[in-house]
Amino acid sequence: MEENMITTKMPYIPLRGQTFFPDTVVGFDIGRDKSLAAVDRAMNGDKCLVVSAQRDPAVSDPTEEDCYMTGVFLRISSVVKKNEEYERILVTVGSRARISHIFEEDGMLWCECEPAEDTDDDIEDVTMQANVRVLTEMFFKYLEQSGANDTGAHNLLDGVKDAAVLCSIIANELDVEYDTKQTLLEIDSVKLRTEHLIDIIGRENQILAIARRINNKVVKNMNRGQREYYLREQMQVIKEELGEDDNSDDEAAEWRKKLDELKLPEKTDTKLRKEIDKFTKMNAMSPDANVSRTYIETILDLPWHTSSKTNLSIKKAEKILDEDHYGLEKVKERILENLAVMHLTKANKGPILCLVGPPGVGKTSIARSIARATGREFVRMSLGGVRDEAEIRGHRRTYIGAIPGRVINSIIEAGTNNPLFLFDEVDKIGSDFKGDPASALLEVLDPEQNSTFTDHYLEIPFDLSQVMFITTANTTSTIPTPLLDRMEIIEVSSYTEEEKVKIAEQYLIPKKMKEYGIKKHQLNIAESAIRDMIEYYTREAGVRNLEREIGNACRKVARNIVSGKSKKNTITAKTLDKFIGKKIYIDEIGELEPEVGVTTGMAWTAAGGVTLKIETVKMPGSGKLVLTGQMGDVMKESATTALGYLRSIADKYDIDNDAFKDMDIQIHIPEGATPKDGPSAGITMCSALFSLLTDRKADRTIAMTGEITLRGKILRIGGLKEKSLAAYRQGISRIIIPRENVPDLEDIPASVRKKIEFIPVENFEEVIPLLFK
Repeated sequence: MEENMITTKMPYIPLRGQTFFPDTVVGFDIGRDKSLAAVDRAMNGDKCLVVSAQRDPAVSDPTEEDCYMTGVFLRISSVVKKNEEYERILVTVGSRARISHIFEEDGMLWCECEPAEDTDDDIEDVTMQANVRVLTEMFFKYLEQSGANDTGAHNLLDGVKDAAVLCSIIANELDVEYDTKQTLLEIDSVKLRTEHLIDIIGRENQILAIARRINNKVVKNMNRGQREYYLREQMQVIKEELGEDDNSDDEAAEWRKKLDELKLPEKTDTKLRKEIDKFTKMNAMSPDANVSRTYIETILDLPWHTSSKTNLSIKKAEKILDEDHYGLEKVKERILENLAVMHLTKANKGPILCLVGPPGVGKTSIARSIARATGREFVRMSLGGVRDEAEIRGHRRTYIGAIPGRVINSIIEAGTNNPLFLFDEVDKIGSDFKGDPASALLEVLDPEQNSTFTDHYLEIPFDLSQVMFITTANTTSTIPTPLLDRMEIIEVSSYTEEEKVKIAEQYLIPKKMKEYGIKKHQLNIAESAIRDMIEYYTREAGVRNLEREIGNACRKVARNIVSGKSKKNTITAKTLDKFIGKKIYIDEIGELEPEVGVTTGMAWTAAGGVTLKIETVKMPGSGKLVLTGQMGDVMKESATTALGYLRSIADKYDIDNDAFKDMDIQIHIPEGATPKDGPSAGITMCSALFSLLTDRKADRTIAMTGEITLRGKILRIGGLKEKSLAAYRQGISRIIIPRENVPDLEDIPASVRKKIEFIPVENFEEVIPLLFK
């Protein structure tokens, strides 16, 4: 092997936490791309390469400074691909290698090296022979103390006379750190190498002897612990004889009395009585007794027959909803309809309500208001990031530390069997090897199944049919279909500017003033200041950031009052920046000058509606369409469809057909870090491409939305209200929409419809005269 390997340049692999020795056969795993490339290069050549250990195994992309410069030559015997990430290779280790340089080339590591010659390797030397004998004896003692199989070691060393080979075999078998082994590998003198190895084994033998003594002491202590347990058992029997037993019988009697009062279903009652009988036969101090006690008390603590007196008065519910929330008329109407059905049927069965809308629009607070309106206890469980099914159904009692699921725990905390239970962020639920929580929720939310909901910990059914379940989500796209099928979606849309002003005046400002101890005569926030907060500081679908900015202003006012700077504070549009800082957003309408290849679109996201700027450029090339800005698959298909349509009408609008062959076209949507998807940008991308190919400036003050077909048809889209409100916040006054969406204009607030002109179109050719004058 060495004759083939005497070369100045060879493939190289750095090893993590391993050092190999000559004259051994080893197997190891590799997974880094450069290491895999080195193996491939070696297998395509003479199957030889060089390895050495890394100084720090944590370095993922080592260079020459990170590696030891003494290694070994290897010849690959076999390569087994374990999976897509790593391979296992079996090699025969040749002589030591002295590395002079490590460098990267062709996506892999190479090294310049030469064989490292052994010195002082005289087998006839008396000192060497003595070292070999001592080394062998110490190694067998090491194997005996470590509990390893010394038969295999005898076979390995049988007939080995050469001291260098003996050192390599023994060093390879030692369980010591790789850097300790590396010091051996770097010693040229065989005599010094054997002496150093003797020192290492001697130290390991001392450590093993100490460890054995410590282990013996531990065993003795364990025996002592068992003896103490036996004595405690005797003491327990003596106490029983003297009538000084623990209160376990009294405890069991109290449980049985409570069980008689509860009048549980027969199967549940029988199971619990068996558990109580089992508990009375246990040692009260044993771990099993504590587990049994916790189980019995959990079941008895459940509100089997305890219910809140619900209020089904529609007028009272409507009054409470209006007190707590401004606007949201359709949401309130749907909730009141549901309460009316419950009033007539005297039952809680019906679809589970799912409030879907952007962050900050009040989904959780609506659920809290429903609980207040109906007189129910309010329970909230956030599902964001929940991946373990046991969070819903609990752990089986066979596991140490088992507890009920959060559903049962929440019912116990509520103290009633008919609370309003809110599952928050149901669209952010996950799943992994621990189970699928979404599937576990199916039993909880299905009115046909939840009357016999069985928690894994309880192992008995509990009736959840009286619980009123409500869920919230930012989007329905990530909710599993079977779960979505059991829920009725209620859209909680974005607020208009007028609604936000009223919410701020009636709810947010009084709330923050009370929270910070500010009296009415000490602070006055003008309507103009509120509108500027909305326009220049927040620009959101809900009012969460608006509340935060009002809080910032109130804190500044509180400081002015306490410091004596100002006892009465008035915040107007002109003085707003003194209280909450400089404007975050600027009026962008002035920047929407007509440009070639740039148009304004709209999108609907989980955070509400947004406006998009679609940019296009062309450059010499071969007719490629390049798409950037983290577009999803559907949006990419829309871009391809738009370009295909424009090619079909190229002659009609004097578009040079050679541009599709000799030019590359790039479409980009700014804010590249944000993923974007959906078909509604088709009309916008088609308009931008038309502007680019005809060299005509597009009117960017007109926003548009709509899916486009290969025939130029403009198809219906969703989220028109959210998109329109986003355009309204940006100051856009004209929007092109699909004609099929005209009925959806009724959902848009009248105040917005008055300020925005909606232009319905059926075909892209209707868009051209509107954008390109």
